[in-house]
Amino acid sequence: MKTYQIHLIRNGLTKANLEGKYIGHKDVPLSSEGIKQLHDMKGKYTYPRVDAVFTSPLQRCTKTAQIIYPDNSPLVFEKLIEYNFGDFEDKTAEELQGDELFVKWLAGDPEGIPPFGETNSEFAERVLECFRMIVEGVFKAGVRDCAIITHGGVIMTILSAFGLPERPMHEWLIPNGCGYTMRLTPSLWMRLEKAEIISEIPCNVIDDDEYNPDKDVNYLDIDDEYFRYDL
Repeated sequence: MKTYQIHLIRNGLTKANLEGKYIGHKDVPLSSEGIKQLHDMKGKYTYPRVDAVFTSPLQRCTKTAQIIYPDNSPLVFEKLIEYNFGDFEDKTAEELQGDELFVKWLAGDPEGIPPFGETNSEFAERVLECFRMIVEGVFKAGVRDCAIITHGGVIMTILSAFGLPERPMHEWLIPNGCGYTMRLTPSLWMRLEKAEIISEIPCNVIDDDEYNPDKDVNYLDIDDEYFRYDL
């Protein structure tokens, strides 16, 4: 049975990540540490080969795509942009802790909408619509392997909606420069809009002959920390 793989990869590290700031639509660059980290990871681990790359328009994603996939010209999708934090943008939780709207928003209260931002449902709607469009495109074009370089919130939203096994959004949190591979079977997707999560990215296997994206268990060792994923 013909299957397709979509590799979801989070953008590299930014200075704002280290500072714990909410950064959504603001177009911040990768930090020098983030660029070095991506090059180090690419040298030590294996990112999957792909036929196509899709990316958010923000430079922290386009630069990540350039580093990981220098031979691919990415297709930019505006709807892959991160959550719009509105007035919460570029601030830390500590700076916002006295803001009543922020407290409600953090608690998941529907009335806690960031001023001049977007609601959680608006964010989810545009992200999932974009992912469905990409899936439809790769099916029609017969693209067996593609990468989506985007933001943490976008990836967590996609995985919590479409991923098998099913997990809540917060359980799909991933480090910068890392991600997951989704295996899409057209019949399962058409019936249930679900895709199997089969491995982590990058893989700690360098030898291409040993690399098997269909393995049930994949270990990733980054900065002496192990992330284990079982199907």
